[in-house]
Amino acid sequence: MKTTYRTAVHDAIRDALRDDPRVVLMGEDVGRYGGTYAASKGLLEEFGEQRVRDTPLSELGFVGIGIGAALNGLRPIVEVMTVNFSLLALDQIVNTAAALRHMSGGQFSVPIVVRMATGAGRQLAAQHSHSLEPWYAHIPGIKVLAPATVEDAYGMLGPALADPDPVIIFEHVQLYNTSTDIDTLEPTDITRAAVRREGSDVTLIAYGGCVGKALDAANELSLAGIDCEVVDLRVLRPLDTETILESVRKTHRAVAIDEAWRTGSLAAEISAVIMEGAFYELDAPVGRVCSEEVPIPYAKHLEEAALPQPHKIVAAVHELFGDR
Repeated sequence: MKTTYRTAVHDAIRDALRDDPRVVLMGEDVGRYGGTYAASKGLLEEFGEQRVRDTPLSELGFVGIGIGAALNGLRPIVEVMTVNFSLLALDQIVNTAAALRHMSGGQFSVPIVVRMATGAGRQLAAQHSHSLEPWYAHIPGIKVLAPATVEDAYGMLGPALADPDPVIIFEHVQLYNTSTDIDTLEPTDITRAAVRREGSDVTLIAYGGCVGKALDAANELSLAGIDCEVVDLRVLRPLDTETILESVRKTHRAVAIDEAWRTGSLAAEISAVIMEGAFYELDAPVGRVCSEEVPIPYAKHLEEAALPQPHKIVAAVHELFGDR
């Protein structure tokens, strides 16, 4: 059966609400409008206003309410419309949710899930299009997830709600309409990266919206006789460093692909992990393909030029082999 990423997100929320009376959904337009990306369509009618709550346009306020609800026994799913808007709630996420277990000496946990759309490619301009996942992956006390497949879009929510600590889930805007044929959807292991393609010559490491681009690049490179392994990080904090290093020890070359800006990116952290753990296995320096160091443009051709693209990944791989 063909299932879209959007439907998988919707069904995961619906199943969570149905299976656990402690689960509540809150956020801007999640109720009557059905969600900005239609991920909660029909849930208000099915579960009522006590379980599905539209909130005012105040990320600081409603994320704080979600934290309070979690502290008092509920399992809130808080939707932030886009990652850029989540900056208004950083105080609640970083200074409260992420820190309370530590600051209380283990007396309190904050089992909240914060979902947000991330990434570019829809001509939504600079205030709606950035990839700030590395900012959150920097913070101890939270788990950071980036589902790149329909299976993970469904399977990550259940384990995230079962986690006693805060979990942030980044859903890339370009993935909502993607689909795959699948019969059953199961919970995902939210502790491990996933190898999406086996290969022997170079490791492509990506997450979220860049996984598909890495796979497209791998297909093109195969025509040139270069066999790529593609690793989908999917868990950005804590990183599954062993899967990364195991792949690099096999292929001896690596390119990290990251829609965030190059400076201070997750790609930089991946590069450091490889240099620390597999330096003597490398046959070439670690490559990086990131977004250009500009606010994401509105114009379509400029937006596409600013983002990682398969042809940029192909060029980075050829450079590792001295084929410039």
